[in-house]
Amino acid sequence: MADIRDLIDIRTIYHEAAAADYPLGREILDRYPLAERIIVPSHWNIPTLHGNAGSVEDWTRIKRSVLVLGVKKGLAMRPNGRSAHFIAPSTSNGCAMACAYCYVPRRKGYANPITQFVNTEAIAASIRRHAERQGCLPAPDQIDDRAWVYDIGENGDLSVDAVIGSGVRDFVELFRDIPNAKASFATKAVNRDLLGYDPQGRTRIRFSLMPERIARIVDVRTSPIPERIAAIDDFVAAGYEVHVNFSPVILYEGWEADWQALFETLDDTLSPRAKAQLKCEIILLTHNAALHEVNLGWHPKAEALLWRPDIQESKRSEGGGENLRYRSGWKGRWLSRFKALLSARMPYCSVRYAF
Repeated sequence: MADIRDLIDIRTIYHEAAAADYPLGREILDRYPLAERIIVPSHWNIPTLHGNAGSVEDWTRIKRSVLVLGVKKGLAMRPNGRSAHFIAPSTSNGCAMACAYCYVPRRKGYANPITQFVNTEAIAASIRRHAERQGCLPAPDQIDDRAWVYDIGENGDLSVDAVIGSGVRDFVELFRDIPNAKASFATKAVNRDLLGYDPQGRTRIRFSLMPERIARIVDVRTSPIPERIAAIDDFVAAGYEVHVNFSPVILYEGWEADWQALFETLDDTLSPRAKAQLKCEIILLTHNAALHEVNLGWHPKAEALLWRPDIQESKRSEGGGENLRYRSGWKGRWLSRFKALLSARMPYCSVRYAF
């Protein structure tokens, strides 16, 4: 079993000057006393990292050895309606892992290591105030039966963030005390330290899963798929609500047999308790033309799976980028086939949403 701590070996910390004024900022700086410290005007404005095409060759080294500390400015909640009711202000941005399909590098550019936001008290207070204004959830919906759900990890992976500092624990503890709300985050890493956080059913972890042989190619620097599956029972026993994300679903010759095998493994592994609370999300791959060009510089093998213009079509994103999605006429049929395979083996696993 891999140790998640091996993902990082921080040698350089870029930080806004104000980061040291916050308890979490001081904690993290003290944790890495030998790291070179470089003050920057903004976590968004680091020319040697963001938009630097030369960093493609050092993609994984940067992910492992560089950390950015910043102060989160925008504290607004964004309505979601899919995985959560609201997207909370990000506690981090970027990741120590390097999944070939990740959308975050498209925004900041090239190797995008973890940016940890240190003003967690302000973020937590904004969530609490927002939840208090919501009152009770009017009726059960596809997101949850009883609580408003806040995604607290949209732009990073909190399982890895928890290795760096205590911020993730603080947010798990926060939601224990908000009676009408739940936290949620997706992860591709197994951090067993989280088993001691005592979430009391108020935090939902969504383990992202895909066929193992494909994950070995595109899920770079993540916990192996068998380790993620094996962790589900333990996290349920520790008080988490545990769902799974079948994400991204990548289409290739033989995809159906691979997913059938994954469903069989899940069904054979999970305890009755885990199965009784299990739900899933299904997300077919969305790729990006600019990311395709970046990936060719560091991981071209992945692009043979991700870049399939023969079965994909271009669609302009809200931000103006050129995204590729599976062709609309066929996507619905493939999605229906996927859901049929899932239902045949795991009828107890309801689909919260799929697209």
